Amino acid sequence: MNELVSRIVELGDHERRAIIAIAGPPGSGKSFLSERTCNLLPPGSAQVVPMDGFHYDNAILDELGLRNRKGAPETFDFDGFETNLKRLRHDTNGVAVPVFDRPIDLSRASARLIRPETRYILVEGNYLLLGEAPWSGLRPLFDFSIFIDVPRAELELRLVKRWLDLGHSEASARAWVENNDLKNVDLVLASRQRPDFTWHFD
Repeated sequence: MNELVSRIVELGDHERRAIIAIAGPPGSGKSFLSERTCNLLPPGSAQVVPMDGFHYDNAILDELGLRNRKGAPETFDFDGFETNLKRLRHDTNGVAVPVFDRPIDLSRASARLIRPETRYILVEGNYLLLGEAPWSGLRPLFDFSIFIDVPRAELELRLVKRWLDLGHSEASARAWVENNDLKNVDLVLASRQRPDFTWHFD
């Protein structure tokens, strides 16, 4: 952990703020690592921006026929996410970002304000290092990238537990993981760009 934090701190020597990508498949622990890293950086210097805030609303997914693939690349507002990253890079004012509320399964607009004085922005999401267009075009927006490497079998266990903890039955949780979540896991594992740093599951 110390090595990772030290490499991020070095980015703060530049005049502009540093944007760090924390990528990995569903269930890999991106939110946990982002928050932990944020807390280890100088106090008040870092904030987390979750890509999940850019999920399309369920009503839009129903309209597009994509509700059963929620979490796949095509179920995110990519253009909105990319525009937000560019604002975070260049806007010296505060930037409001949406945050996904998993228990109610909806994004809350402008739920987090990224302060002008923030030096390190930790962006976390499944597809930040995906090697397929249009996602592959995000790479130049990141100063440093991290990929969380977790065995597929462990990811499956975590994902089933996630849905069980949210009140789903065992049959429902396993069906969703097998028919949706693991497809997204396999996509991320099969098509990813090389990160600057790999965090191995221990």
